[in-house]
Amino acid sequence: MNNTVIRIIVASKNPVKISAAYQAFNKAFPDHTIHCEEMSAPSGVADQPMTEAETRLGSENRAQFCYQQKSHQQDANVMDENTVDYFVAMEGGVDQFEEGAVTFAYVTILAKTGKMVTNRSASLPLPHSIYTRLVSGEELGDVMDDLFGTVNIKQKGGAIGLFTNEAENRESIYTQALILCLAPFIHPEHF
Repeated sequence: MNNTVIRIIVASKNPVKISAAYQAFNKAFPDHTIHCEEMSAPSGVADQPMTEAETRLGSENRAQFCYQQKSHQQDANVMDENTVDYFVAMEGGVDQFEEGAVTFAYVTILAKTGKMVTNRSASLPLPHSIYTRLVSGEELGDVMDDLFGTVNIKQKGGAIGLFTNEAENRESIYTQALILCLAPFIHPEHF
């Protein structure tokens, strides 16, 4: 077994996002030890991104914020046991498409080398009544808590978990999108 440690910083304190990042790296690099840290990072976009472009930007902004914070603390040319290898961000958003309103996430992985890869998750259709409330300024997690009588669902299964009876949830969707986003880092010789 390779005892190499991969150190990642997750641009969130949300336990769902932290766990998703850990699971993705653990599956993608099974012969490595994954060390995962959390960091609050501003998205630079609305609390509830309402377009695909805004959602992507929020994810990329969060990853870049963490990268910039750490780059001030560590010299990329000096490798030690505390060097962060990857900065990971996830941003949930909604948008209206031809097929109707959907929610999805963008995930970003930024390597210590500066290479950044961004990917979009699968989409969950949203009822028009929920989308209308989001357009009026509410956040999806709050709307779902109101409709389903849950508390802080965004730090649990999310709308995905509620609408699929937990067949899938926020963590599973983030994990899948992150694993796919890791492909260029797993096989750099092809990218």
